[in-house]
Amino acid sequence: MILDTAEQKRQKDLQRLRGFRPIDDDFMRCLFKDNIPLAELVLRIITGKPDLIITDCQTQKDMKRLAGARSICLDAYGTDSTGKKYDLEIQRADKGADPHRARYHSSVMDVENLDAGQAFDQLPDTYTIFLIEKDFYRMGKPVYSIERMNLDTGKPFEDGEHILYVNGEYRDDSDIGRLMHDFNCTNAADMNFELLAERTRYFKENPKGVSEMCRVIEDMRREEREENLKTVALRMLEAGKYALEEIAAISGLPLDEVKKLQTGRGA
Repeated sequence: MILDTAEQKRQKDLQRLRGFRPIDDDFMRCLFKDNIPLAELVLRIITGKPDLIITDCQTQKDMKRLAGARSICLDAYGTDSTGKKYDLEIQRADKGADPHRARYHSSVMDVENLDAGQAFDQLPDTYTIFLIEKDFYRMGKPVYSIERMNLDTGKPFEDGEHILYVNGEYRDDSDIGRLMHDFNCTNAADMNFELLAERTRYFKENPKGVSEMCRVIEDMRREEREENLKTVALRMLEAGKYALEEIAAISGLPLDEVKKLQTGRGA
């Protein structure tokens, strides 16, 4: 029996869902959405603060306060009971974890959290956390902490900025080793932490959760399609042989989008 197109697409989506792990950013955002206890558990383990209390957590938090500045969308953005801010980013590839990117994420959180008229010492401490699938610094450590130093005194600068690189390959019987194991699991039954396993089960086995994930996968498919169209348009722009209207017609992108890509290339 030949499955109809809709059913074929659904089966492909279900197969894709079965392969998702918490270290896949789109799946991680779903796991953390409206789930402060899970965010609290993960941040306690990563930061080594067992008494950390998270009071707020948002996923896909858009941040852009300065006109003309590059905006960013944070994977998971949390606040603790003392006002400290946490940005947890999933970066599967090393190229997504460039130190300049970590610096920019940290600076955007600074701009977001100091209003006109506030004194500079009211700027909250911030934690920019990159959880990377591989060991970015290749030293076998679970977490690499980056802090500013006064090179002449040899003492910390103590400006409240903290950047952490988490080694997604790390494994041992510690909480961080067990958590990194769980972040790489596709099956909830193989996980150590019940909060993470329960949430994974919901999105992979509960009909309501599966439906939510199928909608997310459809959005992912749409984004992938748009990225492919942009790639075609960029190649045509680089060739320098086509009018903007031709590029729009051939790539399938709106003319305004093609103009934005052209501006981006010239920046």
